[in-house]
Amino acid sequence: MAQGKTSVTTLARTWYLRLEQPISSISLIGGFVFDAFTLRRVNLAWDSFWVIAHLAVVTVSMVWVNLLDTSAPSVKPPKLADPSQLQFWLVNVMQFFFGGLLSAYLVVYFRSSTIITSWPFLLILAVALVANQTLKRRLTRLSFQIALLFLTFYAFAIYLMPMLLGRIGAEVFLISGVVSVAAIVLVLTILAAFSPERFQGRARWAVLGSVAGILAVMNFLYFLGLIPPLPLSLKQAGVYHSLAVRGPGQYTVTTESSRTRRLTSMSFLKRFFSLSQRVYLKAGDSLVVYTAVYCPTRLHAKIIHEWQYYDPTRQAWITRARVSLSVVGGGPTGYRTFSEVTVTTPGPWRVDVETPRGQVIGRVNFDVIFQNRQPPLTTKNIG
Repeated sequence: MAQGKTSVTTLARTWYLRLEQPISSISLIGGFVFDAFTLRRVNLAWDSFWVIAHLAVVTVSMVWVNLLDTSAPSVKPPKLADPSQLQFWLVNVMQFFFGGLLSAYLVVYFRSSTIITSWPFLLILAVALVANQTLKRRLTRLSFQIALLFLTFYAFAIYLMPMLLGRIGAEVFLISGVVSVAAIVLVLTILAAFSPERFQGRARWAVLGSVAGILAVMNFLYFLGLIPPLPLSLKQAGVYHSLAVRGPGQYTVTTESSRTRRLTSMSFLKRFFSLSQRVYLKAGDSLVVYTAVYCPTRLHAKIIHEWQYYDPTRQAWITRARVSLSVVGGGPTGYRTFSEVTVTTPGPWRVDVETPRGQVIGRVNFDVIFQNRQPPLTTKNIG
């Protein structure tokens, strides 16, 4: 009987080692695609519950793994390919739920940013996601576990605290950091009390160093304006020749051709990858940029439409106008607003939709081409 049990365990270990890498790769891609379609808004009760549940499972699994392993940190980590050991399953559960969290964060922050301005932070999330999938043996090391856990705490607090406090800004971001540090200190206190062997000597300094490093990097990125301004996100944007108000959030706009309308329909691609469209108009005419910015219920915020044109002589973007606008939370399709500026210079233009601190929510790029006659225009309703 014992021999049969050993054979089953050996067979399971063999199959696991053979299929571990392709399964991890499939789960990485599949998890990201699943999150991309399911996490549509960052303040839905289900999304918040989903993240909190994942954080709870990850935290319990991590504490449990370290309570089972009473060896000193300098001892060689145990083998992870033994399905007969509880630690094997806990590490796999921890890896799976870490992957789900990081994948969800990458999707949410991806939706609330432009690749041009936020790529460093998105890269950190992507690297953490891939590292979690490919460096499973590192999950037995306390410093690696705590680093991933603190990053997930921090990323969650960054968009949760604005929704709870009803505002955004540097103060709220700093509060998010305090909440994240308090959460990780609680976990470390539990580990130090019940598994002191795992939290001694160099291991303790490695853990504290990883927390301090992530805290420093996150603050550095935030105050450089490189972290997306969650929970705000740009749902729609467009460049139009004119705009007339039909009612609250309801507009009639004039635009050019079917070609322009096709580009406008690609609002997400244009916003994230900063694709440009051509706009034909007479010198001295004005253009309107319309935006719909998603803002959670109870949150009131200011946004800026910063109009800039590219000066080839100075090889720099020159600010033409900064229009301050208010956004109010509640609508699933975003709070609709617009700004209008007279265009006196042909060439590349862009309108950055940003917070007063300069965090870019989205960007509308277009190339202005002057001509003597106004192009054929069509009218449509938006909002």
